[in-house]
Amino acid sequence: MPRVSIEDIAERFPDFRVAFVIAEPLSVGPRGPELAKDIAAAEAECRRRWAGVELSAIAEVAAWRAAYKGFGVKRTSYRSSAERLIKRVLAGQPLPEINALVDLCNMVSLETGLCLGCDDLDKTSGDLVFRFSRPGDSFVDMGAEPGEDPNDPPKEGEVVYADDRHVLCRRWNWRQDARTASSRETRRAVLTAQSNSVGDVEAAAARLADLIGRECGGRYRIEALDRRRPKAGI
Repeated sequence: MPRVSIEDIAERFPDFRVAFVIAEPLSVGPRGPELAKDIAAAEAECRRRWAGVELSAIAEVAAWRAAYKGFGVKRTSYRSSAERLIKRVLAGQPLPEINALVDLCNMVSLETGLCLGCDDLDKTSGDLVFRFSRPGDSFVDMGAEPGEDPNDPPKEGEVVYADDRHVLCRRWNWRQDARTASSRETRRAVLTAQSNSVGDVEAAAARLADLIGRECGGRYRIEALDRRRPKAGI
């Protein structure tokens, strides 16, 4: 039975918590009118709540910046996924429109300030683990700019999210690998809601599950991990 695990990093990062949401079978379509309305409301609330506030003063953002520094990342050019979404919306841009599954995931991240991710479970292999990078780890950056080499293996000591074959996400939640990204063809998905000392991952997972049921159908299960419960079967 495949596992989810944070055993490798739990001692060094005792405040790290993650809730995995496994959802299937899914029918992923474009963003519908109800979700579009919810997203617009989340964007408006983000701008109302954080207008004029430095990003570093947002507790969820500050917690992830501290976590990144914990393995040597000091530049704010490496922003957590949640910080990038908040920054984008505060700059007056809407959340990107990709598909209903990815869009609802981004919305919950904006609502909660937590870092959320989504992968096609059928494109992964074996255990799904948060661990330190290893020699030979591969990563194909789905966010690579035109003309930029997408092959960008993690640096030594970096925290990564990986399966048995390759890294799914660098720096916990900085960039996602293109090989496991979810799409309109996704029928089984694994989503993560991550926090470092700030935020309720179980509540975020429950919110995700409700929205997935409404927008994409299917069933779900949730496994929440922390240093006291660092692994579970899926």
